[in-house]
Amino acid sequence: MGSDVIRTGGCGCGYVRYRTHGEPIMVHNCHCRLCQQQTGSTSVVNVFIESDNFELVSGDLTEHMLKSGSGKMHSVHRCAQCGCAVWSHYPGLGKLMTAFRAGTLDKPDGVTPDVVIFAKFKMSWVTLPDNIPSFPEYYDARTVLPPEEIERLRALGERRKAGDG
Repeated sequence: MGSDVIRTGGCGCGYVRYRTHGEPIMVHNCHCRLCQQQTGSTSVVNVFIESDNFELVSGDLTEHMLKSGSGKMHSVHRCAQCGCAVWSHYPGLGKLMTAFRAGTLDKPDGVTPDVVIFAKFKMSWVTLPDNIPSFPEYYDARTVLPPEEIERLRALGERRKAGDG
């Protein structure tokens, strides 16, 4: 497991509980139309962490394949009891990286987005913060994330190429 930073969270009804170890690699606030439709909200905030640092503590989930902003399919894992979307696995790194919903954290203020993506689809009344870089669609992580997070992504990419995840 990762560093000493531990975060906990779960679904809306409390049936699913999880724990993370360490800091996230990145945090995205995505305003794409698919995220809006799939969450019924203005956007989604996904916290990306190595799956080795993400632990399901209790509960059962259902898995749903849905299209992501990139047009590729991603798996959304929902509480089997209340249907709350708790996390996803995206096609690039598969099951090696977990993207959990910041809103499912017990203390959601403990994470802040690194970037706003697909900002061209934001609802007209949504105001984006000045201190977080925003991009009309996606972005090159190397232009935003610090070198240590890029290295974590690179390491996961190497594992993926080797057939892991």
